[in-house]
Amino acid sequence: MVRIGRMASPLASPEFSLTRRDLIAGLGAATLCPAWPATGSAQGRTAFVLQAKADRILLGPGASGPSGPETPVWSLGSGDLRFKRGEVLDVTFGNELPVAAALDCRGLDGVAAAEPLASRGPLAAGAKDSFQLPLRHAGTFLCEPLLGDGGTAPTRPRPLIVTGTSPVAVDRDEVLLIEEWRLRSDGTAIPAGSDPKDSTQIHTINGKTSYDISAPANTRLRLRFINGSPRSVLAVKLESLDVRVMAIDGQPAEPFPARNSALVLAPGGRTDVFVDAVGPAGTSFAILLHDGKQARSVGKLVVSSEPPVRAAPFPPAPPLPGNDMPAALDLKSAARFDLALGTPTDWFRPAEFKPSAAPAFQAKTGRPVVLTLTNRGTIASVFHLHGHHFRLLDRLDDGWKPFWLDTLAVEPGQTQHIAFLAEYPGRYLIEQVATDWAAPRLVRWYSVQ
Repeated sequence: MVRIGRMASPLASPEFSLTRRDLIAGLGAATLCPAWPATGSAQGRTAFVLQAKADRILLGPGASGPSGPETPVWSLGSGDLRFKRGEVLDVTFGNELPVAAALDCRGLDGVAAAEPLASRGPLAAGAKDSFQLPLRHAGTFLCEPLLGDGGTAPTRPRPLIVTGTSPVAVDRDEVLLIEEWRLRSDGTAIPAGSDPKDSTQIHTINGKTSYDISAPANTRLRLRFINGSPRSVLAVKLESLDVRVMAIDGQPAEPFPARNSALVLAPGGRTDVFVDAVGPAGTSFAILLHDGKQARSVGKLVVSSEPPVRAAPFPPAPPLPGNDMPAALDLKSAARFDLALGTPTDWFRPAEFKPSAAPAFQAKTGRPVVLTLTNRGTIASVFHLHGHHFRLLDRLDDGWKPFWLDTLAVEPGQTQHIAFLAEYPGRYLIEQVATDWAAPRLVRWYSVQ
């Protein structure tokens, strides 16, 4: 579990008793009991244009205000992308960057025709591509440019929010995209995969070094936390608030209280929580961030002076509407495969990936799959499965943690077992990356036939 000390006041400097090992251990510490009802789906087709392009962000002095130098970055544009479950997006993806790029949408299960590298090759500079993205599940997802070598600026992910067809009892629904930057003395930023020597580490929420939320008393907020750092496992704490976890990596969970009001997020990980703004006007709750080395305040939730939205807070929330995930996995009949992490053997940098390479494994449609992940490296490695969500199995391989994931951090020398149902035919990527800014992103692929 993550161990977090209490604070004397919401604005005091935090005392997190955290190490990198604590952060990674916290990823599997939750206890849930999912019971997800089926739900209907919206129908419709939406034409949608998304462009990878050069952009700028204010990160240096004055980053919380309107002035100061801007840092060049690469992005897919700004703001949240919001659609409804059941929609089919007719996507036109354009690459305005000076290097080859593919579109990677994290957490969208079963979209083999749009799978980067495995099904759709990277686009050259100035090229365009069109394909369909069916939105099978409601949840919090993430789009980013998947680049080859030669990048000169960091890339920014863009949140993709898919809402369900059933109403959810919240007053506001907000995304909090956490990003990590490594700035040189001249104000330029170092892209992940490069040596960060002599750089300054900065974290932002929604592009700001200090992000504040103001709400009237008894407002219920749905906060969608996204770890947009390309390499770091992060912990987020909402000091002195009751934080109720509602979804992890885009999939609903049986609601449960976050231990010590803290969340642990792997790179690319997403956790949706409900919180209530409680107390008299002016009450402030700090948003604290810990990267395994130190804690810092990155914002606050403030109870505004407006009249309360209701006489008392809402009662505890029921589970979110379900996404029709498999009710059970038959581990006895599962196909089993071993994957070594922490080593580049048989893995490829995206620019070197060839679809003709042998798959990491092949599975039959409808069959459960168990993967044994062993980290043979010297630091933690983060594993990401495209195309399907998985269960984290218990140590004795006789059951699973009651939540779904698409990303998992594995400590050096540690072995983890995960399982998923091979529901969707096609070719999909698997990824690994060490929790080191200079580490390369590595990929392989698997097939479901």
